Amino acid sequence: MKIISYAWWLGVVLIGCPDIALAHTQSGEGNAYLTGFLHPLTGLDHVLAMLAVGMWGAQLRGDAIWVLPVAFPFVMALGAVAGLLGLPMPAIEIGIAASVIALGAAITTNYRPPLIGATALVSVFAIFHGYAHGAELPSRTDALPYCIGFVMTTGLIHLAGIAIGLLAEWRRGLAALRLGGAAIASAGLVIAARLMLA
Repeated sequence: MKIISYAWWLGVVLIGCPDIALAHTQSGEGNAYLTGFLHPLTGLDHVLAMLAVGMWGAQLRGDAIWVLPVAFPFVMALGAVAGLLGLPMPAIEIGIAASVIALGAAITTNYRPPLIGATALVSVFAIFHGYAHGAELPSRTDALPYCIGFVMTTGLIHLAGIAIGLLAEWRRGLAALRLGGAAIASAGLVIAARLMLA
């Protein structure tokens, strides 16, 4: 548990000091890291799903507060490998939209499955997000620093979600959190509708 906590804080420090973190990289790797770091921020669907993972983990409490935000980037990295290799995977964008809807709905309804069930659900959605990131690797970009970049951003968005999820401790905080979940799910429905109409 302490090792995971230290790893997260080390990542936050390295992001805050990119010149130090990239001091020993070869030419182009710093650019690949930055490209990967910014990539999740270019899609509202990615940001909402990653925020929802942190919010739901905080809402569930116990081990879920760290298990869900650790499981998502780990499995997402595996999905990215599949995307980098060009392995076939259908309905990626629909899967991403479904993740926004389902995670928002879980927060809204205060859904409390066993930890293994919540982790499995988050992990399935992480595959879609990771595959999309891997498949969208810009040409002539080094894959490893690119992947490290988007995993780091994902972790930071999860931390923001956890911070929002902790509002549930305040008076009327749970109602506000559930309202936020409803907004996320609604945005997911709009994203899915646009995909269907495209």
